[in-house]
Amino acid sequence: MLSVKDLDVRYGQFRAVRGVSLDVKQGEKIALIGANGAGKSTMLRAIAGALPIHSGTLSFKDQPITHLPSCDRVKQGLSLVPEGRRLFAEMTIEENLLLGKSTNRTGDWDLERIFATFPNLVKRRHAKAGSLSGGEQQATAIGRSLMSNPELLILDEVSLGLSPLVVDQVYASIEKLRGSGTTIILVEQALDRAISFAERAVCMLEGRIVLDKLTEETNRNEITQAYFGLQNNATQEAS
Repeated sequence: MLSVKDLDVRYGQFRAVRGVSLDVKQGEKIALIGANGAGKSTMLRAIAGALPIHSGTLSFKDQPITHLPSCDRVKQGLSLVPEGRRLFAEMTIEENLLLGKSTNRTGDWDLERIFATFPNLVKRRHAKAGSLSGGEQQATAIGRSLMSNPELLILDEVSLGLSPLVVDQVYASIEKLRGSGTTIILVEQALDRAISFAERAVCMLEGRIVLDKLTEETNRNEITQAYFGLQNNATQEAS
């Protein structure tokens, strides 16, 4: 579904992503884990075409997309729900959702299915996005991406700034996507939630991938060590 080879992304002279390679299979549910500044969002924005890359190659469904504009990546079926939601505040929920349909991709996602998946939006469908709660905004942002009928959905920090109760509600809705066949890459700093959602855990540290395992073959302790860069220390102590 997605192939990332030797990806290098920079802000000036700072290498935010350093030679990262990652292959994603169709239908996989991946949790991308790492501390603030690890390079997670930078990598995903580069994959979506929102950031230029310094070097490396990207392919989606066996087609090169390294230099493809972000709008064309969406038309091919790759959609990013960005950190911070990025809604049009003066437009209603329904208007924001309909923007996702502008790609004209065929599929099962339409307004009716979005409102069935996110029932908290039904009564507010004509409310302006700027007046919504954080949970309603996040549901609208996810719904807008789903309206493009993506084959790969990237969710960046879906729980950021939300109360625990609202996070539970958002995840309850995301769980409904499991049977849709959509490939999902989820950025989540809450390790337990990430592990329970995903089939595969990928951990980044200082711009590199330091762990990539099926969740059933790893555990919270191993992921925590990778998260904080403690694997080398543990190896040295064991030796």
